[in-house]
Amino acid sequence: MIMQQVRSSKIQAIGYNASAMILRVEFLKDGVFEYYGVPERIVKEFLDAESLGIYFKRFIKDRYRFVRLG
Repeated sequence: MIMQQVRSSKIQAIGYNASAMILRVEFLKDGVFEYYGVPERIVKEFLDAESLGIYFKRFIKDRYRFVRLG
């Protein structure tokens, strides 16, 4: 999965596998997490959001099954 560097105080990079609907988020302090069943529309809105952290908390965190990778 290709990770895209982002400008955020909490998130370092974001990657997405559209065919598997897997969102990977690399946090600056908490490591890497994968979120499953995330629609492409949500990922696009996430990447376009003025604040990635706020969007993540409102629309991704606690809404999708996830696994911590490291």
